[in-house]
Amino acid sequence: MGRTYHQPRLVLFTGGTQSACGYAQTSVGPFYCPADHKVYLDLAFFQELKNRLGAGGDFARAYVVAHEVGHHVQNELGIMERLDRQGGGMSERGATGASVRTELQADCFAGVWAKRANDARSILQSGDVQEGLNAASAVGDDRLEKQGQGYVVPDSFTHGTSAQRVNWFSRGLQTGDIRQCDTFNAPAL
Repeated sequence: MGRTYHQPRLVLFTGGTQSACGYAQTSVGPFYCPADHKVYLDLAFFQELKNRLGAGGDFARAYVVAHEVGHHVQNELGIMERLDRQGGGMSERGATGASVRTELQADCFAGVWAKRANDARSILQSGDVQEGLNAASAVGDDRLEKQGQGYVVPDSFTHGTSAQRVNWFSRGLQTGDIRQCDTFNAPAL
């Protein structure tokens, strides 16, 4: 896109960690902090992804990392800053809110990375794509709410449904085109 990419720093943690965005406990899971340009990866989350959510495998973990790096790309492109200026930042929840659109775009960016990395270096092995799709589905708001409280509340969504997350990750994976990831102008998510 004609811009210089600055790589984020990765921070591995368990239990909790301090970031420029504040203190985060394991319950937060992996996250990106735009204030320090770091991706924080909670190693306990990867065990939970595999054991409790049924989405194991190396590419399931790669999807999670790529999703968080997708937030860094959003930051690099000024998307996060633009949302904050417009008052539609990550705090706007709900099935079609800015938070969901931001998260789905990060899923799409993760798919773009997977496609481009595979085209350049043939990294995908048999079953990898399915592992990534399983992970995207496993962390959908609807599925997590159903497992956690037995019912779904779309107005509380922050990341999107399982189907939405799979759809946007797949879109990036199929096209390899970051321009296909404009969740903010998509009529339907």
